[in-house]
Amino acid sequence: MEELKTGGQPYTCTEYREEMILLGLQRQLAAADLSPERKESLLREIARVEVQMGLD
Repeated sequence: MEELKTGGQPYTCTEYREEMILLGLQRQLAAADLSPERKESLLREIARVEVQMGLD
């Protein structure tokens, strides 16, 4: 059975995948031993995924 988001719109596999990607990136960002370069890279990727998801 397909779950519905607020507003009656179906929650798709693509949306789930994007959420899991974002969660994984955020978890990586929480690591204490990140280099400044890696942190910046993760922040850029998080911003890109958020725009793709319409969260910007």
